Amino acid sequence: MALQPGTKAPDFSLQDQSGNTHNLSDYKGKKVALYFYPKDDTPGCTAQACNLRDNIGALTDKSIVVLGASTDDAASHGKFEKKYDLNFPLLADTEKTLVADYGVWGEKNFMGKKYMGTNRVTYLIDEAGNIAHVIEKVDTKDHARQILDTWGMAGL
Repeated sequence: MALQPGTKAPDFSLQDQSGNTHNLSDYKGKKVALYFYPKDDTPGCTAQACNLRDNIGALTDKSIVVLGASTDDAASHGKFEKKYDLNFPLLADTEKTLVADYGVWGEKNFMGKKYMGTNRVTYLIDEAGNIAHVIEKVDTKDHARQILDTWGMAGL
């Protein structure tokens, strides 16, 4: 089950596609859009990442840091970043600690087959490290606007 607004966001220490380590505590004083996605280089995940890439300026203008996270490894993230010229960190949660801590790992159903995987959820974390909003119905093609609208900011 997803974490609820008003709760403290679980801290983490994970590497991105370039081998840089990111801790949530590094972003204290900034707004963070931590978005979870199922798999690198799949249609919905690509649409979402490219929408965020194309609108990163509008997000950073509002002091929002974008962090993507999936259970793919750093090498996979690196290929995804290069193929689509992504301009934000993709966290490699290969141990599935982050997806568990944020309650986004769960049963999925695709074409009648049930399996465990990452649910597409975005957490908006405030400057104090608390969950301000949870977006559970992600619009992959217009996610940057969805983030700004959910946070009550005009921008796109």
